[in-house]
Amino acid sequence: QVQLRDSGGGLVQAGGSLRLSCAASERTLSNYGVGWFRQAPGKAREFVAAISRSVGTTYYADSVKGRFTISRDNAKNTMYLQMNSLKPEDTAVYSCAADPTYYPNSAYVPILPAAYDYWGQGTQVTVSS
Repeated sequence: QVQLRDSGGGLVQAGGSLRLSCAASERTLSNYGVGWFRQAPGKAREFVAAISRSVGTTYYADSVKGRFTISRDNAKNTMYLQMNSLKPEDTAVYSCAADPTYYPNSAYVPILPAAYDYWGQGTQVTVSS
């Protein structure tokens, strides 16, 4: 069972940047599809970005495409979410997640939260206008 610890949230002005990190307890993070999700007050958890386990294919929600970049460093067992050009509507608790499922299509990674077995505790991102 992998444990995830996310960090890097904070308060930033609109147009600013933050980089979130998610450190994994295991040395086999490369065996997991990983993703970032966010949840704003009164709203359901929503997909932000994901990266597949082997070939590193990336997926983004339309709302963050072109502004956010997901990446992973398997040697450090860490994944990142670089967030640029932040908007007030990006304000939410951001959580990283890992999916251990093997998919025949190595480029596939799910975007539904229910597919992920392991979660970080969440880190607050607040963007002021």
